[in-house]
Amino acid sequence: MKANYHTHTARCKHASGSEREYVKHAIDHGFSILGFSDHVPQPYPDNFTSGIRMSMDELPEYVDTLIKLRDEYRDRIEILIGFEVEYTHKYFDKLINILSDYPIDYIILGQHYVPDEIDGFYVGAATSDESKLKAYADFTIEAMKTGLFTYPAHPDLINYTGDHLTYLKHMERIVATAIDLNLPLEINMYGFLDKRNYPRNLFFKMASDMGASFIIGCDAHRPDIVLQPNELAGFAEFLKRNNITYGDNTVQLRSIHA
Repeated sequence: MKANYHTHTARCKHASGSEREYVKHAIDHGFSILGFSDHVPQPYPDNFTSGIRMSMDELPEYVDTLIKLRDEYRDRIEILIGFEVEYTHKYFDKLINILSDYPIDYIILGQHYVPDEIDGFYVGAATSDESKLKAYADFTIEAMKTGLFTYPAHPDLINYTGDHLTYLKHMERIVATAIDLNLPLEINMYGFLDKRNYPRNLFFKMASDMGASFIIGCDAHRPDIVLQPNELAGFAEFLKRNNITYGDNTVQLRSIHA
């Protein structure tokens, strides 16, 4: 595949390696487009510090670093500047206003918390609570309908452990919305590599049967995770059993700029 749009930096406090190392690894593994989409800083209250994202004062340096690398490597690879963004009711509009002052190419949706990181629950924690599953689906759908997101990352992140019929009832709504909005659903390679609860066969079999489109995201938190699908053991088999094929993995970017 030509492109990966899901790449982090050490600023998020749980990734490693320099931006240059990610770029070089992408070139060595046949990519012609590399999008950086680190966890977005949030305009949280001053008395709260997130342990999983850069701070607001790191935002200019993040963008500046990528601009310089983009110019340096322009003859070898296309570098895009993006963010993995949480959708919230409290902070989203303010965040988009802040990001609009920067040359951001795209954002992807990474809904890790509902309703937000301060007041909500982490969706990757195992739960059999249907109300949490419903809330996750509702927030994800509302986010996609803003028209600002290029695609939802790991749309099956919710770690629902209840019965399959309940799971499918709510997750089908996410897939149907993605189809209506012509948004691809990300198949997350890092989750597969790390043997997490996602990507989930149940979700992707259902999405494939419904006729969804897909995009593969390396979700690289280390340079060596910028890989082609056939370089990750077992991943090609996952795609095959869920009737998923992929091409160059490029997508039409959606801008946050009016």
